Amino acid sequence: MNPPSSLSPPEIAAGPSDTSKRLLPWLVAVAFFMESLDTTILNTAVPAISAALHVTPLSMKAVLASYTLSLAVFIPISGWVADRFGTRRVFATAIGLFTLGSFLCGTSNNIHLLVACRVLQGCGGSMMVPVGRLTLVRTFAKSDLLRTMSFVSIPSLVAPMLGPIAGGLIVDYLHWRYIFFLNIPIGLIGLILVYLHLPDYREKKTHPLDIVGLILFGSGIALLSYVLEVFGEHTLSSREIIGLLALSFALLAGYWVHAKSLAFPLLQLSLFRIRTFRAAVSGSFFTRLGIGGVPFLLPLLYQVGLGFSPVQSGLLIMPQAMAAMSMKMVMPRLLAAIGYRWVLISNTLILGLLLLLFATIGLQTPIWVIVLQAFLYGAFTSLQYTSMNTLVYADTTEEETSAASSIASTMQQMSISFGVATAGLATAFFVPSNSQSGPTEMIHGVHKALLALGGLTILSTIVFRSLKGGDGETVSQQKVFHPGG
Repeated sequence: MNPPSSLSPPEIAAGPSDTSKRLLPWLVAVAFFMESLDTTILNTAVPAISAALHVTPLSMKAVLASYTLSLAVFIPISGWVADRFGTRRVFATAIGLFTLGSFLCGTSNNIHLLVACRVLQGCGGSMMVPVGRLTLVRTFAKSDLLRTMSFVSIPSLVAPMLGPIAGGLIVDYLHWRYIFFLNIPIGLIGLILVYLHLPDYREKKTHPLDIVGLILFGSGIALLSYVLEVFGEHTLSSREIIGLLALSFALLAGYWVHAKSLAFPLLQLSLFRIRTFRAAVSGSFFTRLGIGGVPFLLPLLYQVGLGFSPVQSGLLIMPQAMAAMSMKMVMPRLLAAIGYRWVLISNTLILGLLLLLFATIGLQTPIWVIVLQAFLYGAFTSLQYTSMNTLVYADTTEEETSAASSIASTMQQMSISFGVATAGLATAFFVPSNSQSGPTEMIHGVHKALLALGGLTILSTIVFRSLKGGDGETVSQQKVFHPGG
């Protein structure tokens, strides 16, 4: 069990009205969309921005990495900050920082200023997702949580698909600065809605912030994220990469030893004793190692291998978004019918098989086949993410929700970095560096990478076997039957 808590249930400084409860999922979904869209839309504009700032495209890696590093460092304290200052104030501050950072990024005239502004943007982004999720968990009953979370998870699936198209259109027809300016009206509207409709939850008493833990864990994760971002490039030697990895693991090991001695560490690792929480968080991490690299691999396959334009490539990925939205009404019934255990085991297996099917796409593959596979992949990915995200809170108490949200968001950000790094490593392993520009070699290399990631995804089903048939009933309202377990 967790250490005895001196915290009382969260105080409702300003409870939600019926109108606020209806608008809250939309508000959180918009914030999630703004944060999720940012990275993918920027990737498309890297050549244009590097040319405008008179730097090499490789130098733009720092612009992408600085945002990821900010997320990795500040996500762990999001739960404590929300408990201490209230969800409304923290969520509004997060949107404000993200919007201000976006404006400053759009006005930047050199690479160093752009990197600094991306760090500010990341500070805001690190609070939006976990605090938004925490607000939903505290506002809605667990029986309503699945429907709500399935709705707000759609932006995280839609944004990576719209990003390449939107980025390409903005660069072609407007100016790269509008990629950042796009966030400003969305952020301002979000700020108004936050003050009008976001419930304000806070703890009457909060424990002291674990400063030592923040330094150990934050620096360890930031260093690890940096190594993953530059992995495969020639800016660092193998010896330097190994040294940085060893240092990051030493810092994380130091945090683990430190956390065991505290009643209220930065991340409440004792939550992993809860079976459903452990399966949801670890299952999410290992599953994303396989499927997390798909947004990186498919554009590579479509554009370099098959010769499609960035806009055409984005359109081929669009059916995933349509499928994600179509699954919104099906998920609660499916989980209620057969339960989390069998949904997650079978769904993870299906996702692995779909990755294997993507490895059959070639120059002769009909477009309708690619579209069908994308639609199926989007549907099952949506089911996977929503199931894992809601199972996190199935057996946690009110006092544990902020700690659970921080851990889940931190592990999710780590798994995204690991997933892209795994995909990049697999591609680099199977595609020789002297043939990167060759379509035939690229197709074969991406195929082999997809086969490897598909196999890894199938293996990740093992994590969900620890679940039992009735796990997650409080969230899914499971009533029909409990197969197995």
